[in-house]
Amino acid sequence: MLFPAKSGAEKRADLRAALASGRLLRFPGAHAPIVSLVIEEQGFDGIYISGAALSADLGLPDIGLTTLGEVTQRGRQIARVTSLPALIDVDTGFGEPLNAARTIQELEELGIAGCHLEDQVNPKRCGHLDNKTIVPAGEMVMKIRAAANARRDPNFLLMARTDARASEGLDAALDRARAYVDAGADAIFPEALQDVSEYERTRRELGDVPLLANLTEFGKTPLLTADELEELGFNIVIYPVSSLRLAMKAVEDGLAELKDRGTQKGLVERMQTRKRLYELIRYEQYNRFDSDIYDFRI
Repeated sequence: MLFPAKSGAEKRADLRAALASGRLLRFPGAHAPIVSLVIEEQGFDGIYISGAALSADLGLPDIGLTTLGEVTQRGRQIARVTSLPALIDVDTGFGEPLNAARTIQELEELGIAGCHLEDQVNPKRCGHLDNKTIVPAGEMVMKIRAAANARRDPNFLLMARTDARASEGLDAALDRARAYVDAGADAIFPEALQDVSEYERTRRELGDVPLLANLTEFGKTPLLTADELEELGFNIVIYPVSSLRLAMKAVEDGLAELKDRGTQKGLVERMQTRKRLYELIRYEQYNRFDSDIYDFRI
């Protein structure tokens, strides 16, 4: 197919180079491949593949119901249509340390640039909900070691997410983060930081390890600007469910109007046109490709 020519290895190298630049990398969430196309067209740095968004797209709550196969294959579909690196949420790694190791190898083979593993007990909960339970730090350390040892491409970005801020406090979250880096994590995702002072302290105490900020809406974290995050020294920001929320609000409102009025005439101006859709999915390029192949005589 007419997918970008960049291999997974090239995308992983691109991500490492971008991280080394020191600038803030912005990764909006894509719950579908077509959203990835828009993210690339808009000039963002990468694609984020959210476990919460994938669960919601399947009509399921984000409580660990999705399987390794569902997440990795959907991740492949979302990641392969652009030249941007993709970072994927693999929750607790789909099991014990050996399962986490297999997950990493699956992701590498499918062209994903990196992932994050979290230290919640399975079944997990959304990171911005209360009453989360986390595993002992030693268990998470073993999982990270297994994942790090399973890597075949050293550029694959292995990120550890800690949800300890909510249940054990920031001190414990920072202690866990240091232990996870020692175990082989390349970057840290401190979930649900609650104010700028916590961002500042996390950056100060974790040295130069790459840090990810999760700017999900309706959560515990203030919606800081990209400039603010860059000044705070964070390296990646994700907007995990923003595109899904935008799309679903439009779908709900549009269908409600269609049901109420019995026609979509008043909605047409709010719709993406056929021309624009075909432009986005490169319909004419596929047409030319097809014509070039079959333009011959026997």
